[in-house]
Amino acid sequence: MAAPTDFLNYIDSNKDSFIDRLAKAVEIPGVSGDPARREDVFRMGDFLDAELKKYGVETKRVDIGTHTMEGEQLKLPPLVLGRIGNDSSKKTLLIYGHFDVQPAFKSDGWKYEPFKLTREDETGKLYGRGSTDDKGPIMGWVNVLEAHSKLQKPLPVNIRFCFEGMEESGSEGLDEFILEEVKKQDSWFKGVDAVCISDNYWLNTRTPCLTYGLRGIAYYKLNISGPGADLHSGVFGRMVHEPMTDLVLLMSKLVDQNGKILVPGVDEMVAPADAEEQAIYERLDYSIEDVETSAGAAIALSDNKAEVLMGRMRSPSLSLHGIEGAFYGVGAKTVIPAKVGGKFSIRLVPPQTPDNITPLVEKYLNAEFKKLGSKNKMNVEYLHGGKPWVEDHKHWSYEAARRATETIYKQTPDYTREGGSIPVTLTFAEALGVNVLLLPMGRGDDGAHSTNEKLDISNYIEGTKLLGTYLYEVEAGTKA
Repeated sequence: MAAPTDFLNYIDSNKDSFIDRLAKAVEIPGVSGDPARREDVFRMGDFLDAELKKYGVETKRVDIGTHTMEGEQLKLPPLVLGRIGNDSSKKTLLIYGHFDVQPAFKSDGWKYEPFKLTREDETGKLYGRGSTDDKGPIMGWVNVLEAHSKLQKPLPVNIRFCFEGMEESGSEGLDEFILEEVKKQDSWFKGVDAVCISDNYWLNTRTPCLTYGLRGIAYYKLNISGPGADLHSGVFGRMVHEPMTDLVLLMSKLVDQNGKILVPGVDEMVAPADAEEQAIYERLDYSIEDVETSAGAAIALSDNKAEVLMGRMRSPSLSLHGIEGAFYGVGAKTVIPAKVGGKFSIRLVPPQTPDNITPLVEKYLNAEFKKLGSKNKMNVEYLHGGKPWVEDHKHWSYEAARRATETIYKQTPDYTREGGSIPVTLTFAEALGVNVLLLPMGRGDDGAHSTNEKLDISNYIEGTKLLGTYLYEVEAGTKA
C-alpha cells in the first residue's frame, strides 16, 4: 500500500523546514565520549523530547544511573521513550535511534564547522556532525510525525520510541534497562511486533539496501607504564625501558598489513564461506571503485569484490585507533611518556562474542609482552563490546521495507550485512523475541565518524518518505 499522496506532498513542500529542524539538532554538540560535553548530550535529549511532544507523542525520560569516564563519575543521559497509538487492530513498531555523536573539530580537516549544519545547494549535501549518524534519521521520524499531525491523519501503526544518548560510547545502561523493562506487566515495550532501526547506510551512492546482519565489537586499551613521571629523552634515552617502544611493538603484532588478525584463534573461529554464500556477495551492486571512492584513495586490500565485501560483512577485523599519553602536538617535544595506552578493537561475527574473544587477546598480549623482557608494566583493559547479529530477512517487516523502497526509489534494495556494530540490535531481538529491521537513510559515502560527515538532501527527504511509506506497507501486510 503506497503512502497517501498528501503525505508525500507534505514532505516535499516542507523540505526547508525539515532541514532547519536537522540544523538545530546538529548545533547541539552532544559528544557522549567527552565528559566536558555531557551536558550537551542532556540538552539534545531535551530537544528531542520536546519535538516528539509537539506531535502528540507521550514521552518519558528514564534515568539509567551513572558511570565512570576518565576517572570522573558522570550521570548517564536519560533515555527518551515515546509512544503514540494504542489500536489493537494495528501492528506496533518500536523505533530505536541515538542522539549522541562522535567528537569533531574543525582542525581535524572539516570543510566547515562540524557543529553547524552547512547546506551546499550546488552539491545537494548537508554537512555536519551527526547529520547521517544518527540525527538525520531521528529527525526523519519526527518529520513523519509532523506530517500526520498537520494533515490530521492517523498513523497506520502504533509506534513506540526508544532513543539513547550513549550509543557512541557503548550504550552503557541501555541493555540493563531493556532486560528489566520487559519483565514489567506495564512494560513500555508491551505488544511490540517488530523493531526498526535507521542507523546504517547504503553500500554505495546508487542502490538502497536493507540490512539483516551486523558485526559485533570488542574494544580494548593496551596500557604500558614504567617511569614515575615523563622523562627527558636526552637524559634517559637508551638508559631505561620506554613504554612507547613496548606499546608500538605490541600493537604491531595484532594485525598485519593485509588485515590478517595475528591473535591466534580469532580468524580461525569463523568457517569460510561456501559457494552459495559467496555468490550473495558477487551479486551485490558494489565495486572496488565504490570502496576506494568512499575511502578517498585507491587502497582496497584486494581487487576481488566478493573478498573485500566479505572482509566487511562476514569476517572479523582488527583496527588500531590511537595512543593515549603520547605527544601529538605541533613542535618537537623530546619526551619519553611515563604511561601510554593503545586503543584497538575487533569487529566480531558469529560465533564470536566479546566473552570468547577477550581471553584470546589477553593470553596473546601477555605472552608477547613477556618475550620483550621489559621491566615496564602492562595490562589489557576491555572497554566495551557487543555481540554480532543476523536476522531473518524474509520476515513481513523486511517485506514491507522492500515494497516501500521500491515505491520511493523505484529500485529493489540490496540485502546486506554491515561491518559496523549496533549492540542494542541483538538485545532487542533476544529480549523482545521479535524481528529487527535495519532501514538505512544515508549513503555509503556519508562519512559517519569521519571528517566532513554529510547527508544528501535527497536522502534526507526521500528517506523521510521511505520511513512513512514503510509504516503504510506494514499496515497493508496486516490487512492482506
